[in-house]
Amino acid sequence: MPLRRSGPARRTLPLAAGTLASLFSVLVLPLALPGTAGAADTRKVPAHPEQDWMGSTIAAHEGGQRATGSEPRTTSASVSGVDVSSHNGDVDWPAMRESGVRFAYVKATEGTSYKNPYFTQQYKGAYDADMIHGAYHFALPDHSSGAEQATYFAHHGGGWTKDGRTLPGALDMEYNPYGDTCYGKSASAMVSWIAEFFKTYREKTGRDAVIYTSANWWKQCTEDSGKFGRTNPLWVPRYGTSVGTLPAGWKYHTIWQYTSTGQTVGDRNRFNGAYSRLKALANG
Repeated sequence: MPLRRSGPARRTLPLAAGTLASLFSVLVLPLALPGTAGAADTRKVPAHPEQDWMGSTIAAHEGGQRATGSEPRTTSASVSGVDVSSHNGDVDWPAMRESGVRFAYVKATEGTSYKNPYFTQQYKGAYDADMIHGAYHFALPDHSSGAEQATYFAHHGGGWTKDGRTLPGALDMEYNPYGDTCYGKSASAMVSWIAEFFKTYREKTGRDAVIYTSANWWKQCTEDSGKFGRTNPLWVPRYGTSVGTLPAGWKYHTIWQYTSTGQTVGDRNRFNGAYSRLKALANG
């Protein structure tokens, strides 16, 4: 007994060229979904991250006499350190250790797309030379949110391990190397961006990040916010013989970048305290 169809028999019709193209696009286009290899990357990419190191914009905007690279005179205990980025290339860490350097911060990231190609040699090299090491992030607040950049940093070198020799990550907040000094943000918006970065970094690592910033930039771009002085250690740049005025909210500095013209590695720093206190900062 023959089976009965539930509907009319299908008719096969020729497809016009335009119809065929439309059908092809419907079938193929969904393959290129966001997040797949074929998707366009909409993140802002910094134009010259190799030129953006800690303090790269300070001298140009604030002037002042640069130190010659000799150790500054201090009346209290301090520890010698350096900060490096890709523009330093491979660093001779044993020689740095022999010269008296005991800690190093290494640029890990910038924005949410750049990773320092020399990071492993610099970060691991400092550790292998028996130094205390840490990583820093060059902030671009007009590229993405504070949470996004803190997450990117924490996942690409900025994490923290309680091994007694790893410092908390540092946020490099300085003049915009690509345009408007304050990245097009109002003071309140800038404070909110920084707070979001710090909150997310703490969630990811369990540590409060260090902040690198100058008193002049802080006054101009946050209107002297006092929000972070009790929680986030201060790293202040001032090329000269004294630390000078601190940004609002901090009663003392933790690290002082006193020159960008030191021998072997230009950026030289002093930790404000004895070596035991530096280890305490690393231990958390």
